Amino acid sequence: MITVIVAFFVGFLLFYWIIYPAVFRTVPTDSERAAYACILLCKSYLQNGTDLSSGPCLSNEIIPGWVCDVAHWPREDVDNRKENQCPAYGKTAFHFVEVNPRCEFIRAV
Repeated sequence: MITVIVAFFVGFLLFYWIIYPAVFRTVPTDSERAAYACILLCKSYLQNGTDLSSGPCLSNEIIPGWVCDVAHWPREDVDNRKENQCPAYGKTAFHFVEVNPRCEFIRAV
């Protein structure tokens, strides 16, 4: 009886730790990876005491092809100023992630 319980337990662990993650693991999309990285980067700026109220560009390449930008929701005039735009957008990056000054996700396009 103990052998059956041990075998069941070992089988369960094998399934749970090896088979289940390999079969049911989801791979994050580029927009999910970029959004997560942008939020983390933004939070690091906040922890360092950086004022993000002007809506600055945080990264011209948060992941390849993506920029990370701070904006407001709803948008404010400061968000449309050239100095607050990511210079790489439209040149080497064709997607962007926007977070608000509190590092909350707005959108990924």
